[in-house]
Amino acid sequence: MWMSDQLAALRLFVRVAHAGSFSRAAKEMKLSQPTASRLISVLEEQLGATLLVRTTRSVTLTDAGRDYLASVQTALDTLDQAEHDVRGNGELRGRIRVASSSIFASRVIVPSVAEFMALHPSLKVELIIEDQRQDLIAEGVDVAIRFGKLADSTAIARSLGRWRLILAAAPRYLEKHGAPNTPDEVANHRAILAGPAANSEWTFNRGDEQVTVRPAGDLSITGSEVGINASLVGLGMVVASYPSLRGYIGNGELVRLLPEWEMAEIESHALFASGQAAKPAARAFVDYLQQLLKNF
Repeated sequence: MWMSDQLAALRLFVRVAHAGSFSRAAKEMKLSQPTASRLISVLEEQLGATLLVRTTRSVTLTDAGRDYLASVQTALDTLDQAEHDVRGNGELRGRIRVASSSIFASRVIVPSVAEFMALHPSLKVELIIEDQRQDLIAEGVDVAIRFGKLADSTAIARSLGRWRLILAAAPRYLEKHGAPNTPDEVANHRAILAGPAANSEWTFNRGDEQVTVRPAGDLSITGSEVGINASLVGLGMVVASYPSLRGYIGNGELVRLLPEWEMAEIESHALFASGQAAKPAARAFVDYLQQLLKNF
């Protein structure tokens, strides 16, 4: 295999592994599907190992393929970094995979990513919407946006900011059930447990006073975005970050409750996989987010 074909095969292998599809990866790399299949077959012959298991419905990695993917991804990222340094003009190329919760993606990334991409027209951004945490290396994620306290991890983290959690409900819910006048009364209301506030206790602070309540949790939802939507239709009170709710509060679709009481702050971080250099494009994307979030 010529060097250029081998490099193309490695990039193709990474794309197939992440896309789970030969046809999709071939299309992204502007190759015919027969050419893509041939490149991967030659690569497997050279390695003497099967990297991918092909079925009529999907393509999955073998154990050898999973190990090879981690090494190849690191090598390609290093090559991209070297090319970026040599060009010296700040131009970003290739593709970055950004993992985010649905609510952060819809409220922050989607409204602003067009501007970032306009600054870097040769760069492609792949946005992965996932409310559960990913294995960054196994899933080929270049940067993941995470909320809450970070678990012990070797991943490299950069802070994006902290936002106050607030309690809110829709007018239709309040018309039927009334509004709590004190934190203690929250326990007697319907609560939607969603996202980072989906724990068993909510704590309210006012000066030296602190009140912790255990909401009933009539409805539990793993994603904040769906939890807010549930509150909008009157299913109960919801706790979410102020930036997530301010638009709805501003237009009257939600009402902030107990505004004289403060709740916890939620941390946000951008995570890069450990053991490999972060892509220049991933670092640039996080730099852009940090500047953008100063206004939130």
